[in-house]
Amino acid sequence: MFGRVRFWSIAVLGGMLPLSASAGCGSAVCSINTNWDAQGAWTEPGVRFDLRYEFIDQDQPMSGDSEVGVGEIPHHHDEVRTINRNWIATLDYAFSQRFGVTVSLPVVDRSHEHIHNHMGAQIPETWNFTEVGDARALGRYHFGESGEAGIGLLFGVKLPTGDFKVVNDEGDLAERSLQPGTGTTDALLGAYYHMPAYGNWFVQVLWQSALNEREDYRPGYRASVDLGYSHSLNKRFTALVQLNLLYRDRDSGAQAEPEDSGGLFAHVAPGLSYNIGRDAQLYGFVQLPVYQYVNGVQLTADWSLVAGFASRF
Repeated sequence: MFGRVRFWSIAVLGGMLPLSASAGCGSAVCSINTNWDAQGAWTEPGVRFDLRYEFIDQDQPMSGDSEVGVGEIPHHHDEVRTINRNWIATLDYAFSQRFGVTVSLPVVDRSHEHIHNHMGAQIPETWNFTEVGDARALGRYHFGESGEAGIGLLFGVKLPTGDFKVVNDEGDLAERSLQPGTGTTDALLGAYYHMPAYGNWFVQVLWQSALNEREDYRPGYRASVDLGYSHSLNKRFTALVQLNLLYRDRDSGAQAEPEDSGGLFAHVAPGLSYNIGRDAQLYGFVQLPVYQYVNGVQLTADWSLVAGFASRF
């Protein structure tokens, strides 16, 4: 049964959030969508577990839709590079074919380098940390029967479980957009449509917005659209591809960098999954930018990698 399922693996925002979201200093989460119900897989009651690894090397500064050199556009800080290595664990429980809930928790392994321009001096500054990020709980309601075309609603919350006061070895506080947590509670609302004809298609929209400001910082709202298709090659392998669109508004508050945050992003992500028996699967994606427009100067990645393991019980 599971061997016949055409399955996408998802990026569980922040834990399971879609986003190859760039910030001024380069924090990021890949926007590959692995929502099982949106993709028409595993809609029967039960427990599912997903463990995913993301590698995102943001070493290319951009301004608008153009690449720029480090320090080419003068700033107080010249961003150099951010490497994100994210682990995201997700536990999903379907009470029935219609109701379900997903809880996810990321662990953020991040290194960041920038140049602090101070009174004519150029001072290199670095941060390296591994911290728990912001947890997320996402409920869903599915209209229709398992395996049939249908619409679903998504609703949930992102919780402020991640630290937002990480410092480096010199005791310097990292920029808020670099921190593993935002400090805010965010509302999530979305919908999806799944169509099993001609292979397996899905489209999902998701909106996320902070409900509060925390210590002079409020992250900008995010709106995403994911379009995906999968095609079974044989009993073991399935070819996957997704188009991920994201709009991110500017951050606000005294601790934010509104001039260097937010933008519009489009990525394409080809991938492949491999069934391990009936109830487990390995998957991998490479995410490539199609279009990127950033406000101010921000770090971006030429490519990102996602690999994971999914199982049901």
